[in-house]
Amino acid sequence: MNFSQFPQAVIKENVDYTVKEITNVIKRYGPRESGNDNCYAVQKHLKKEMDTFCDETGFEEYQMAPKAFLLFTKVVSILFILSVVVPLLLVYLDVFDGVGPNPFFVPQIIAGSVACVSLIIAVLQLGLYLPFADIFHKKKPAHNFYAVRKPQGEVKKRIIVSGHVDAAYEWRHILYSKYVRLMFPLMAWTILGVIISIIVTVLSIVATYKAMGTFGEFMVNYGFYIHFFTVIGMIFLFYFVDFSTISPGANDNLTGTYAAVCAIRMLDMAGVELKNTEVVAMVTDGEEAGLKGTKAWAKAHREEYLNGDVETAVLCVDTLTDLEYFNIYSHDMNSLVKNDKEFSDFVKAAAEDAGIEDMKFASVFMGSSDAAAFSQAGIKATAIAAMDPAPADYYHNRRDNYDRLVPEAIEAGYKVVLSTILKFDEE
Repeated sequence: MNFSQFPQAVIKENVDYTVKEITNVIKRYGPRESGNDNCYAVQKHLKKEMDTFCDETGFEEYQMAPKAFLLFTKVVSILFILSVVVPLLLVYLDVFDGVGPNPFFVPQIIAGSVACVSLIIAVLQLGLYLPFADIFHKKKPAHNFYAVRKPQGEVKKRIIVSGHVDAAYEWRHILYSKYVRLMFPLMAWTILGVIISIIVTVLSIVATYKAMGTFGEFMVNYGFYIHFFTVIGMIFLFYFVDFSTISPGANDNLTGTYAAVCAIRMLDMAGVELKNTEVVAMVTDGEEAGLKGTKAWAKAHREEYLNGDVETAVLCVDTLTDLEYFNIYSHDMNSLVKNDKEFSDFVKAAAEDAGIEDMKFASVFMGSSDAAAFSQAGIKATAIAAMDPAPADYYHNRRDNYDRLVPEAIEAGYKVVLSTILKFDEE
C-alpha cells in the first residue's frame, strides 16, 4: 500500500486520540523526571493499550543518574565564583604578599584553572554528551518500552519509530524571556566569559615574566578584576536549571511518544498488513538526561541491527508543534553528528508522497535528538521535529502543557511517519 491509498480519517482520528491522551497523561501521572516512577507508569499505560494490537510488548531496564547531565552547571558556577571572590578577599587581607611574583599571581592561576576545568566539563557534558559527571552520581533503574507489529510475510526489514516519554527540568532562561529571547545571549555571556577568563589568566602570567609595557602592568595589577565579567555569567548559569520544576512535556515529547504509538495503531485501525517490514514503536526514557535511554538501547541491540539479517532504520520523532519549522534533522548533537543521509533522503521523499513538500534538512545546532545516539553507534537513523529553534517559548518550561498542542502539526508528523513506514515496506 502507498500513502495515497491509506484512509485519511484514520489519521485524523489518531490525532484527536493523541490530544486526549496527552491531556490525560499529564493530568493523571504528573511530572515525568527522567527515570522516575511516573515515566514508568506512563510506559505501562501505553503497554496496556498496545497489547491489544501488537504482537509483542515489553520493557528493557537500564541504569541512569537523572540529574548528572545538568547538575554540573550548579557545581562549576559555584566553584568559579568562589575561585574569584575568595582569592580576591585574601589579596586584600595581604595573604598572598610574598607568595609568587605579585599578589595576584596565585589567584590568577586558581581562577584560570577553574575556568579551564569548567570549560572541559561543559564540552564533555553538553557538547559531546559524554557522561563524565555520571561517576559522581548514584544511578537508579529506568526503562525503555517497545512494542512490535510483525508483517504478514518473512521479516526482512525493520523500522523503529521512537519518542521519549521523560520531560525536562525547567530552564529559567526561557521561562523568564517569553517576549525577549535571552537564552542564547545569556549562555553566550557565560561561555564567552569563561574563554575570556582563560585568556586573561594566560596574559597575566606571561606579563609577570615578560615586559609588555603599560598593557602588561595593567594585566598584572588589574587583570584579575576582568574575571567578574565571567562571575556574572556564572550567576546566570547557576540559575539556568530549576531542578524542582519539571516541564509538563506535552509537545516535548509526548507528541513524539504518541507518534510511535499511533504509527502501529493507525496500521491496525486501517487493517494494513505490511509485507516484510516489522514495525517497532519505542518509547524511551532519559533523553532529557543526556540520551541515556537510546544509548542503552543502541548498545544492547547494536550487533543485531548492524550484523543481523534484518535491515533496520530508526525514525526519531521529537516535538510536533511549529509547522513552519517542520524539518528532517540530518545533522545532530550540536551539529557534530551526521544522521544517515540515505535514510534522511528517504524520509524526505516519503514526506513528499504524503503531501508535505516543504520539509528541509536541518541541524540540531544546540542540544541533540535521540537519533544522534543511534547514529554514533553506526545504526541507520534520522529525526524529524517541528519546533522553533530560537528556541520556542514553551521549550523546557511550564508552558509546554496540553493547551499548547497543535493538532495540525501532529497530523503532519503522523503523515510523514506513516508514509515512511509504507514506503519502507514497498521499496
